[in-house]
Amino acid sequence: MKIPARHVIAVIAAATILQLTSSTAAGQAPGAVGAAPAKPAWPPAGETPRTPDGKPDLSGNWQPNAIRQNVDLIGSGVQVPMLPAAEAVYKRYKENLGREDPEARCLPPGVPRMSTTPYPWTIVQTPKLIVIVYEGGAHVWRKIFMDGRGHDPKVESTWLGDSIGRWDGDTLVVETVGQNDITWLDAAGVPHSTDMKVTERIRRPDFGHLDIEHTIEDPKTFSRPWSFTTHPSLLQGELIEYICQENNKDVEHLVGKSK
Repeated sequence: MKIPARHVIAVIAAATILQLTSSTAAGQAPGAVGAAPAKPAWPPAGETPRTPDGKPDLSGNWQPNAIRQNVDLIGSGVQVPMLPAAEAVYKRYKENLGREDPEARCLPPGVPRMSTTPYPWTIVQTPKLIVIVYEGGAHVWRKIFMDGRGHDPKVESTWLGDSIGRWDGDTLVVETVGQNDITWLDAAGVPHSTDMKVTERIRRPDFGHLDIEHTIEDPKTFSRPWSFTTHPSLLQGELIEYICQENNKDVEHLVGKSK
């Protein structure tokens, strides 16, 4: 799919060690052993901001910093306890190099993969409703109801499901049910059923960072609940328009594994 330039992952693999010497220099040269490391320019430091009612303010533009989990949860070190039938599906997807990944066809990644797909999102927080607007993953939005309601008894299988939230101290707890079984949990092909429940525990430990613990429960797919944690940081800038369906050049190259 078309990827904006700012999301291209650059790997810098060269390092040069410079030894600066001077018989007349006083103190240490820049970069010398013992010099204090420079503080990162971004994200900005500071305490957790709070809303008028004292809750952590999660509002802002966030970048996921979770490309490894998006590409391969198991390869990133996450223990995923798949049942035999699910593992067979996973092996087939992975052996075919992820050719059937719905996200490569501009379909929404679903929850929890919305948090790992390498595009930023905006959180808009109010006391009774939290809205998350996603730049990538089909440029969709998500509503988290905070007014004490339960899940919609008529909830149907949708791409992002039905999300309700509550506060547990300074942690936002979001429970999502009702998703379809089309989405994958990563690009390698971890599957799930329509019975999956995802619980996100979202914290803002300081001004520039979030911690999101995702717990997945799905007795049709996994032998027990399992979890992984991501660490988004504030985005330096704004979301931009991203239309995956336009000029999507990925599909023609997704040939899978040659027979």
